[in-house]
Amino acid sequence: MKKDSLFLVVLFTFLGFSGVNAQINFGEKALGAVQKGYAGLTFTNEQAAALSKEAVVKMDTEHTIAGPKDPYTIRLNKIFGKHTNVNGLVINYKIYVIKEVNAFATADGSVRVYTGLMDVMDDNELLVVIGHEIGHVVNNDSRDAIKAAYQKAALIDAAASQSNAIATITDSQLGKIGSAMIDSKHSRKQESEADDFAYDFMKKNGYNVNAVESAFAILAKMSEGTQSDFLTRMMSSHPDPKVRSENAKNRAVKEGLYKPYIHKMPTVTPVKKTTTKKTTTTKKK
Repeated sequence: MKKDSLFLVVLFTFLGFSGVNAQINFGEKALGAVQKGYAGLTFTNEQAAALSKEAVVKMDTEHTIAGPKDPYTIRLNKIFGKHTNVNGLVINYKIYVIKEVNAFATADGSVRVYTGLMDVMDDNELLVVIGHEIGHVVNNDSRDAIKAAYQKAALIDAAASQSNAIATITDSQLGKIGSAMIDSKHSRKQESEADDFAYDFMKKNGYNVNAVESAFAILAKMSEGTQSDFLTRMMSSHPDPKVRSENAKNRAVKEGLYKPYIHKMPTVTPVKKTTTKKTTTTKKK
């Protein structure tokens, strides 16, 4: 799948939605991790993680991933590299080189950040977004979302209409699950809880909690742009970013931590190619 057609995203799952439904093409063979099937009504965290990992591994092959010397990677390593375990969740993270503003975290601990997001958020604001996405995983929102997606995909042919278990899952079914995993639409309650997790993450790790207000303020500003009608339609079931920004501010004020946040993007210097100077030898006369 071409990266420019994978996601038509205006904002990201931080707001509780992604853009139009995407389809990941895996072919038709059953994958090893899910060959034995999962019991739909007894979907465990381990099963959700295994299923998520299969989809993420394939998505990684379909994207351009920033290399270890890429300025985006260096920046993310610097600000997030020490967070390899969050509330018992083992984190692995990569950067998708895509201009869209997006980020997501999945039940297996995978965090994927788009370069478009890094272009509009400063370091603290970026940590807020990542913390929010991880919050959905820690709070089991991601598990429940992938369970629902699994049941929908696996029951397309009514293969398990009379049973809790599916014999096998095909690649195309997993593709539908992977797409739904990115396009997860969480409830207002789940979004609010993930917001709180992001705030707590910032506070616990000694970061500036006022960046939570700032991050939502940026989203609110973006929603006033040319895609405002689209955003209104997609966000109709989720809290307004202005309200979420104000909620973060009110909490910081209540805790005596509030101070107007100054958004400041870091200066990213492109990687310079190493050149070898050509030396010449001057003969003595």
